[in-house]
Amino acid sequence: MTEKLPFEALSVETLAVRLGDNDALCAKIGKDTTCWKVREVGDGNLNLVFIVEGASGAAVVKQALPYVRLVGDSWPLPLKRSFFEYHALTRQEARAPGSVPAIHHFDEGQALIIMEYLSPHIILRRALIEGRQLPNIARDIGLFMARTLFRGSDLHMAAKDRKADLALFADNVELCDITESLVFSDPYFDAKMNRHTSPQLDGLVADLRADRDLKVEAQRLKHLFAANAETLLHGDLHSGSIMVTDRETRMIDPEFAFYGPMAFDVGMLLANFWMSFFSQRGHEQTGKRDAMRAYLLGVTAETWSVFRAEFSHLWRTERTGMLYQKSLFEDQGDRLGAEQALDHVLHQIWTDLLGFAGIEVHRRILGLAHNADFETIADEDLRASCEAKALKFGRHIAVNRRHIHSIDEVNNLAALIEQESSI
Repeated sequence: MTEKLPFEALSVETLAVRLGDNDALCAKIGKDTTCWKVREVGDGNLNLVFIVEGASGAAVVKQALPYVRLVGDSWPLPLKRSFFEYHALTRQEARAPGSVPAIHHFDEGQALIIMEYLSPHIILRRALIEGRQLPNIARDIGLFMARTLFRGSDLHMAAKDRKADLALFADNVELCDITESLVFSDPYFDAKMNRHTSPQLDGLVADLRADRDLKVEAQRLKHLFAANAETLLHGDLHSGSIMVTDRETRMIDPEFAFYGPMAFDVGMLLANFWMSFFSQRGHEQTGKRDAMRAYLLGVTAETWSVFRAEFSHLWRTERTGMLYQKSLFEDQGDRLGAEQALDHVLHQIWTDLLGFAGIEVHRRILGLAHNADFETIADEDLRASCEAKALKFGRHIAVNRRHIHSIDEVNNLAALIEQESSI
């Protein structure tokens, strides 16, 4: 029996020595380690990420660390999150083929995954900051969300298989705790690791933290997040977890994967498009971004439209799980009953995604982990003006989510708030 080696973090200097005999990596990039070029590119909050290039190709090596990289070893975190990321990627590939990087190797003991190097892809958030109008992202992301969320639920899976999966991902406790605290609670009081653009936003932040309706709604959404184990979520689906070219879109980094409400992934994703929309005025050094703002609102509308259409298609063609069984509807000639149930499910996703989106906007401006969309705006007054509009927008859609009926209503609200001239 091979002795398990103790965990050891990789470095640029040690990677070739330690992985030089890894068959999967050598098959991808070549066996001659003297030709390997290693660079560390991790710019996220949690992990080490290396690009390794050899004589015959390139690959990515991602390794978890036993702490939150953004904070340091004062915030320990279990290495097993790489286990959940690996299993989430395999399920996402099965449910939405071609939407995630290919996995070449997984080492649970060393908490590392060797995966496909995506090139010339760049992070979607960076592309949006640069003002690039990518033609396929709405379609690709809408399809990914509909397929993974539907096919990972009791609408499609055999009950025994879904319950086994639910048990597997239920152990991702620590990363769920990060979401439960940093997203739903910390932004609404003076938590230790919070930060915001100060003093410009101080007054607005105080108002939000004293807003009883907002805080109650945030906790109702936290309750839903924690209690509604509806489907396997990506769990951290934002514009920094998506890599793009003009032709292709790939989702990455699902280490926060767990079973939760379908609306969470959709709301978090759309929130990032709306935040990008409000940030554009801070990136107009080379010209006005009116066209980019219109593009982003169009992307939100198309993403939701594609999601609805594909989810509806899967409902009609792949509804093989224990929920809303065809034996109760279509098999009795009651197709309209199945459509009525579909409308109910989609309406609930719509209402809840607005709440999750509003809370996501707040935590990215008031909490620990901020978005580069705003953070890269050097002029603090201008940044604060962009953030203030986003905060007001987030509050409205979270608190009033049951009274908003269409994506056009939301986008019209965003456009009106964007036209305001001051904090």
